[in-house]
Amino acid sequence: MPKRENISMSVIRRLPRYHRFLSHLREKGVTRISSTELSAKLGLTASQIRQDLNCFGGFGQQGYGYIVDQLCDEIGIILGLQNQYKAILIGAGNLGQAIASHMNFPEDGFRLVGIFDSSPFKIGNRLNGIEILDMERLEPFCEREKPAMAVLCVPREAVSELSDRLYALGVRSFWNFSHYDVAVKHTDVIVENVHLNDSLMTLCYQIHNASQQAEKES
Repeated sequence: MPKRENISMSVIRRLPRYHRFLSHLREKGVTRISSTELSAKLGLTASQIRQDLNCFGGFGQQGYGYIVDQLCDEIGIILGLQNQYKAILIGAGNLGQAIASHMNFPEDGFRLVGIFDSSPFKIGNRLNGIEILDMERLEPFCEREKPAMAVLCVPREAVSELSDRLYALGVRSFWNFSHYDVAVKHTDVIVENVHLNDSLMTLCYQIHNASQQAEKES
């Protein structure tokens, strides 16, 4: 099996998509699928799928395909979903509330154990069964629970100081919805930045490009 550090992030970013699709197949009772059938469903080439999976060892058999249940579980193990890392969420505004209420953290490898906000109107309320705590309780909570990851749903201007507090508490991984780059100050952290504006602008480009192509062809 190749060293994990040699696997490109483009391959890693396709794994959750494979896992999600295979989970749906498993729910439907599908037991076996070929790379050709997978490619037709996912919009990738069969060769690309085989290359991606071969990065982590041998899966499937030529002429037989992949066992859905087994492959789904193996990809889950590769992604580390079984670890159920402790996570906290900072910022119980509209975005934070939506994430806490609608994200299925356990399916994605995490356990949401704490939610924090500074607003007296939010503190004491509950989101998905979890009490929203005052930011002043962040240090003792983290010292006790030792979360591995923090979800940042706060304004950009608040993240610099907040990331310092979390870093001092041993938090080294962030799911970052702000526009502040945590890794600039703390170069050893793991950050997954989520820029909704970038995604929307990318969609805008695709619509714009498609309409231009349609005009040229008409």
